[in-house]
Amino acid sequence: MSSPPLIERELLEKLERLTIHWHKSFHGLVGGHNRSRFAGPGQEFLDHRHFHQGDDLRAVNWRAYLRLEKLFLKMFQVEPRTPIRILLDCSRSMSVGTKFLYARRLAAALVYVGLVRHDTLVIQPFRDLLGDPITAGGGRHRFGPVSDFLTALPCEGRTDALQVLRRFLSEYRQPGLAIILSDFLDDADWLRPLQYLGDFHHELLLIQIYEQEERAPDWQGEVELEDAETGTRLNLSLVADARRSYTEAFDRHSDNLEALAMRTGGRFAALPTAAPLEEAVFFAIDQAGASMERAARGG
Repeated sequence: MSSPPLIERELLEKLERLTIHWHKSFHGLVGGHNRSRFAGPGQEFLDHRHFHQGDDLRAVNWRAYLRLEKLFLKMFQVEPRTPIRILLDCSRSMSVGTKFLYARRLAAALVYVGLVRHDTLVIQPFRDLLGDPITAGGGRHRFGPVSDFLTALPCEGRTDALQVLRRFLSEYRQPGLAIILSDFLDDADWLRPLQYLGDFHHELLLIQIYEQEERAPDWQGEVELEDAETGTRLNLSLVADARRSYTEAFDRHSDNLEALAMRTGGRFAALPTAAPLEEAVFFAIDQAGASMERAARGG
């Protein structure tokens, strides 16, 4: 029996209409204000230069050749595309509730909108190490393999943010937009590894996905908690003050993630799994667009 699709046809049709919004928000996705020169098709005519051996004949100004009997290439001003990588947390802590399903659905939705726009995106799974990625490009008809890839991903293992992001920096040397979908729960610190990405000029969009009970548990009395990744168990006596202190600690963690993202020129969003997926897609696009626009302005 085949698995149900990550995204229903009705939502895919809505995402088609989102492309207009995506285009307005993501000026930075096609390079922002970073201009380059090359010979060949482009967005705005810039200049001519002499033809050299190996140049593309399609860029030759043949009318100028008929008049001057010399080969000139037409130069255009274009805005180079910014690499987009979606880092998807596949560690066992994401198995709590519907976090992993929600993260995969959000990743699929963002990729679909990108494919409609003819952008190219990389989906990079991670746990304690980077998994095998998939590159999504070539238009909406290439969405099927992406959906199959995301559906088949297992949710297992522990998180090691430092090891993962160090490896990411060695694998992806060209700075780009890094959209990280995670609960950002790790025994170690997420902040220092994320700072590394900012230091190497990667734009950050941090999307924290959580179950409501993870932020504000409604348990009372004697409870036994088990770490989803390590299996460590902890016996607690939960009263109102303890629950309030826990929620405050959770919110401080989110605030620290947001402060780091803003400090490095990026953006942050905290999304409970109860949030409608369509709203989450809109929010992610707006936040990523704002991040890229800020980078294009130089901070």
